[in-house]
Amino acid sequence: MQGADYTIRPSRDEDVAAITAIYGHHVLHGLASFEEVPPSVEEIARRRGDIVARGLPYLVAERDGRVVGYCYAGPFRPRIGYRYTLEDSIYIDAGEVGRGIGRRLLAPLIERCTELGYRQMIAVIGGRETVASIRLHEALGFTHIGVFPAIGFKFGRWIDTVLMQRALGPGSETLPSAGTPSAAPGG
Repeated sequence: MQGADYTIRPSRDEDVAAITAIYGHHVLHGLASFEEVPPSVEEIARRRGDIVARGLPYLVAERDGRVVGYCYAGPFRPRIGYRYTLEDSIYIDAGEVGRGIGRRLLAPLIERCTELGYRQMIAVIGGRETVASIRLHEALGFTHIGVFPAIGFKFGRWIDTVLMQRALGPGSETLPSAGTPSAAPGG
């Protein structure tokens, strides 16, 4: 998928350094992650490898050969009863925020997860004041489910977490077919 000046594509091993830099900025300066120390390139490679090994989408936005954002879907929780539910994660390069890249990344992620047979997607958004992320999710069909007040502590203060959810495909209107979604282990 191409925008006016960037391409959305599956991530590759060679993208890990750029992904690590983007995430590291958000760890140090934002609320999207409750980590406080940026993980190493090796740790990000391991995390990405876990997602890709499950057959789940891990997408990047690229402009002029440079990764400017990424998003992926991972299991919401590890228990088998959550096997049809995913959580999205999305991070944009600090210099690229506000250019619509988040929407261009998240829309195909939702589409691919639906194709794989998943039924629900959850967004766990750090901070009520993270308005851009909340609006992005609203624009793509997520609804507010609730808020965990003061559940995180970062930058010397308590931080809320906003929960949002959207159905994928038929959602809960029908029962899933036998087995697990096609990207889940054993699926």
